[in-house]
Amino acid sequence: NDANAHATVTFSDENVMVTCSGDIRTLIDYENHFIATNNARFMYLFKNCTQLTSAPKLPATDLADGCYANMFEGCKSLTKAPELPATTLAYSCYYMMFRYCTSLTKAPELPAPEELPAKELANSCYTGMFCRCTSLTSAPQLPATELANSCYWRMFDGCTLLASPPELPATTLAYSCYYMMF
Repeated sequence: NDANAHATVTFSDENVMVTCSGDIRTLIDYENHFIATNNARFMYLFKNCTQLTSAPKLPATDLADGCYANMFEGCKSLTKAPELPATTLAYSCYYMMFRYCTSLTKAPELPAPEELPAKELANSCYTGMFCRCTSLTSAPQLPATELANSCYWRMFDGCTLLASPPELPATTLAYSCYYMMF
């Protein structure tokens, strides 16, 4: 249970494309995967897995600190992001999650700010989430009105095809909340 320990999936044949399906939580407990996994962390799991073409399901609604940090970073063949239904965010839960996913064209919906009071955003929760996703053309809605420190920091940095930014209706800002967002 070392907080700095993590596993990474790699495939030796770079010419074979890989699809991943099913509930990611089965990696923790195959028989009881439906139990709350708010301590589960999948950070770096597929980092630089250039053969990955589809992502597993990420149905957890209560996330741990760093839960999906850098999970798909560098997955250059990933064209579609998994649904992200989480309604309780945690510190850096989506940190750099899709960084350098250069084939990703559409961001998933991010329901947490819509379904909960905006105060539920966590510090750095969306930091760099889509950083350098050079094929991303649309952004998710970001309806939160109260922001957390660095919550959207570098979220779309380097997204050169992003046609228009999301509306930003926040009325209460926080330290570095929009820093280098685009």
